[in-house]
Amino acid sequence: MEFHIVLLPGDGIGPEIVGQAQKTLEAVARKYGHVFDFEPLLMGGCSIDKYGVPLTDEVLEKAKGSDAVLLGAVGGKVGQSAWYKLPPEKRPEAGLLAIRKGMGLFANIRPAYLFPQLKHRCPLKEEVIKDGFDLVIVRELTGGLYFGKHETTVENGLRTAHDTLIYNEEEIRRIAVRAFDMAMKRRKKVSSVDKANVLASSRLWRQVVEEVAKDYPEVQLEHVLVDNAAMQLVRDPGQFDVILTENSFGDILSDEASEVTGSIGMLSSASLGSGKCGLYEPSHGSAPDIAGQDIANPLATILSAAMLLRYSLDLDKEADDVESAVRAVLAAGYRTPDIMSEGCQKVGCSQMGDLVVKTLLETQ
Repeated sequence: MEFHIVLLPGDGIGPEIVGQAQKTLEAVARKYGHVFDFEPLLMGGCSIDKYGVPLTDEVLEKAKGSDAVLLGAVGGKVGQSAWYKLPPEKRPEAGLLAIRKGMGLFANIRPAYLFPQLKHRCPLKEEVIKDGFDLVIVRELTGGLYFGKHETTVENGLRTAHDTLIYNEEEIRRIAVRAFDMAMKRRKKVSSVDKANVLASSRLWRQVVEEVAKDYPEVQLEHVLVDNAAMQLVRDPGQFDVILTENSFGDILSDEASEVTGSIGMLSSASLGSGKCGLYEPSHGSAPDIAGQDIANPLATILSAAMLLRYSLDLDKEADDVESAVRAVLAAGYRTPDIMSEGCQKVGCSQMGDLVVKTLLETQ
């Protein structure tokens, strides 16, 4: 089978980690007889440097016409990079919002599970994590506060900022359906997170989610206020299966969930729309402080590539093999500096990629 994959390495450690994910996908192609046509393009700060904007119309159109998009990371150090002297709509992160909106990617899928080999890195007590946890956050991605109207005015002589949070029922319904569909393939529980005791948007959110739930009688639905959800994630993460929430709440909760796993360098993510083409990226940032040193952890990006195989290309067996290879490399005691522990062997970014590829090709 032949597929066209757009690569957006981005900034900081992005080119390093995307390189290892590409290497892994090339190994999948060799093993299974597929053809992956990779097209590297610019997005983020590197695009600003060359084109003056974080995302060009040409790159967006090529992304929309591909089978899948693999992204590294965008941005630099705030306060030190010239990129952050530009207006907000011209900064690297604006490219992320634009490509998600332009590709119609309304669902962000972020798994958070505790690898047994990294259990010791979890900041929670052993009696809290018990046998580990396996949850996924389904975050609405193209509506809400981040896409509302933002303005600063002067009222009564005082500078006053306004940010609007807007959702319509169809935006809520389509992300809810995605979450319930996912729950049906997991443990059949959805925890819908909102702030319905304060926000009108959350009250509509709750109403629509309850309407969708009627079509899934096997799935248990619970409503959780966002402040309580944040507390419960560190009190007992194992209670969650699928967490469904809106854009800004999901942004915060997914970062919290990543830290509970012990390392944000291990967490993959997918941004999906109504079609097969999706955007896949690690949950971490561009880490400019360690860029070019071959010490970044590529596993989150490699696991994102596994999600790409599963969700966009319908290659479930190949995705399983990539995930199994990552687990096997960890079980063998290899670690990048961010997940290093006593008794393990420290390896760099490229060597970790080589180990995953070697294990993948050797597995029958």
